[in-house]
Amino acid sequence: MNADRFYIGGEWVAPSGAATMPIMDPSMDEQVGTVALGRLQDVDHAVQAARAAFDEFGRWPNAERLALLRRIRQGTETRREDLAQAMSLEMGAPISMAREVQAEAGIGHADGFIEALEAQEERWTLSNGDTLLREPIGPAGMITPWNWPINQIALKVLPALATGCPAILKPSEHTPLSAQIYAEILHDAGVPAGAFALIHGTGAEVGDAMARHPELAMISFTGSTRAGISVTKAAAQSVKRVTLELGGKSPNLVLADCGGALEDRVRASVAECFLNTGQSCDAPTRMIVEAACYDEVVEIARDAAETTKVGDPRAEGDHIGPLFDEIQWHRVQAMIATGIEEGARLVAGGLGKPPGMNRGWYVRPTVFADVTNDMAIARKEIFGPVLSILRAEDEAEAIRIANDTEYGLAAFIQTGDTERAERVAARLRAGAVHVNGGGMGWGTPFGGYKASGNGREGGAMGLEDYQEIKSLHFG
Repeated sequence: MNADRFYIGGEWVAPSGAATMPIMDPSMDEQVGTVALGRLQDVDHAVQAARAAFDEFGRWPNAERLALLRRIRQGTETRREDLAQAMSLEMGAPISMAREVQAEAGIGHADGFIEALEAQEERWTLSNGDTLLREPIGPAGMITPWNWPINQIALKVLPALATGCPAILKPSEHTPLSAQIYAEILHDAGVPAGAFALIHGTGAEVGDAMARHPELAMISFTGSTRAGISVTKAAAQSVKRVTLELGGKSPNLVLADCGGALEDRVRASVAECFLNTGQSCDAPTRMIVEAACYDEVVEIARDAAETTKVGDPRAEGDHIGPLFDEIQWHRVQAMIATGIEEGARLVAGGLGKPPGMNRGWYVRPTVFADVTNDMAIARKEIFGPVLSILRAEDEAEAIRIANDTEYGLAAFIQTGDTERAERVAARLRAGAVHVNGGGMGWGTPFGGYKASGNGREGGAMGLEDYQEIKSLHFG
């Protein structure tokens, strides 16, 4: 289970230093392996290999890049189970969900990028006679988080390779096993030497070195808003392009016109909030409920939380697993305690671990009612299965509360009126609005407003983040 080698220049190489950290199984709080931690020297090694590869790889024709993407897609499908098992072990995703959602993302995003690349014009002429060309921006650094390991890796590595940009990946040091498998998939698919590198390490060491490196043309980061600000400042020294997918505190507006679908919509909303044990940046953690149905919604949410199963990630089923580590468990406990201290009404869950689950970093699915938007549990990203329910007198107040946040990654609406959904969605400051449980398809751009980031990932817009536009002017 060790991740003790880096992938640089088309081969597995030893790290330049000897620093390591344990790979932990959060369901048992046991060490299952060791990951090597890189340094600036490893980043330099990867960057030089990427610069050398770019001379040829950056000129690959569209057809060759499409063929490469198709081979990567096939390799990802072949090794889906390996990816799922790795993510279940290293970050506690229940195996059914790891297989059907976490690993599936690598396949789905490949489909989205293949379709986008097939449709993209590489050269076109304006009405004024000038010609425009798309060209790869150059070697790019990528920093990805632990909560959706392959989803985020695929959203960054695939568009880079699709456009001819060498990719240098620093995955979370907490989830190195799935990243290592993905590197093997890329190698077997025939990614040319130097066009992809994998370096394990901390954000403070490897991530900062990548952001500052003058020979990287771009840095793409997914993580906390605080860390995103740090990456942006470091990258500014070399004026490189920066794309960011950061935090969220997504509102979920439950309107009183849901009618007979109200119970299903609320139960589905609670499940969406608790998916991945609440460790999703776009989770609908603020349920803003119209007054006419408030009491009924609180009762439905309470029952939904109390009937949410928590269990071993190795077991098949639709339960949620543990939080990914001890530090996160204590953070979530502190936020639950804060909610109680602030005067929110605890209607389900609470402090401590579920009964009989004394080992591992399991948490009780928790619901607070009578939350006001000035409370910490309504403003801070908790990153656990904790739902805050807020009351709004009418639609206008619900929209005001929804937009009263520094974030703008996603929003959710539950309503029985399609026209109302459109009207409300138009006023929500968020990059994605999900209506009545609608999901996001492969190839749809993902990203947020305000402190939730810059740029979009996925599909055509995801490709464009890795491209420059050159204009030709003929006399």
